[in-house]
Amino acid sequence: MTRLGRRLLHDPQTEPVPAWLCRLFQGLHGTWLGRDGTEDMPSCKGAYLLALHLDIPIVTKLRQEERLLSPGWYLYAGSARGGGGIAARVKRHMRSDKPIHWHIDRLTTRFPVVAAFAVPRGSECDLVGGLLETGRYQIAVKGFGSSDCRRCEAHLLRALATDEKSA
Repeated sequence: MTRLGRRLLHDPQTEPVPAWLCRLFQGLHGTWLGRDGTEDMPSCKGAYLLALHLDIPIVTKLRQEERLLSPGWYLYAGSARGGGGIAARVKRHMRSDKPIHWHIDRLTTRFPVVAAFAVPRGSECDLVGGLLETGRYQIAVKGFGSSDCRRCEAHLLRALATDEKSA
């Protein structure tokens, strides 16, 4: 799994995601940044994770088919290879007032991104693969976020443990 130099620790005062969700990232090093921390995102190219919490079930369209997403925590793995790098891409995802361009926009325009995790020079596919290998995530919707990927079934994952006491 891709690593960053800093260790992933949970401090309820500074970390925007629940401790139990942080524990699901064994082997992944870095720092979660909340909505107000996007200025600290690196501007280099690489990959990132977005953490979203759906508090109600929603129906979203993918390739003209409606798909149901149950309440819970979701992670979206994306890449930022263009100008502005990870910082520019994550800042865009944090905005709710944007045109729908990518699959993830269908969620981020309705549910705010809780936090983002930057992986400079990282690969979204490596993130997805590593998270699936833990057995703590599942593909949320086949094809979601991966229409241009030949390696992954999807880039949107759902955390299997959704209850803090069971994780």
